[in-house]
Amino acid sequence: MGVSSAKAGWAVVFGVLAVATLPVAVLLTRYSASYDLLHAGFAIPLGLGFGAAAIWWARQVRTRSGATLGRSGGLRAAFVGRLLGIIGICIACSCLIALAVYGVLSYLGSQS
Repeated sequence: MGVSSAKAGWAVVFGVLAVATLPVAVLLTRYSASYDLLHAGFAIPLGLGFGAAAIWWARQVRTRSGATLGRSGGLRAAFVGRLLGIIGICIACSCLIALAVYGVLSYLGSQS
């Protein structure tokens, strides 16, 4: 397994972590008495970080592939890792928006 293949593997691993972080955080709220749904919002930066790492690793593979004229391999895995990283960032951003809307609505509700 070459250097690019290993980097592509890391892109996929971080992409899967980015996609799974927030659903797992929400799932954990179902089985914990002290961990509420709002506490799952603390996983948002983690999901964003995993997504950014997946995109960074995929970019490393694409850069190396361009320098070696495509002979270094790992382009498909890098594409999958990049796609998963983008999806993970989108999930984290949508959770952030939902949390912000909840905060605004609960603030406005407490004012009346």
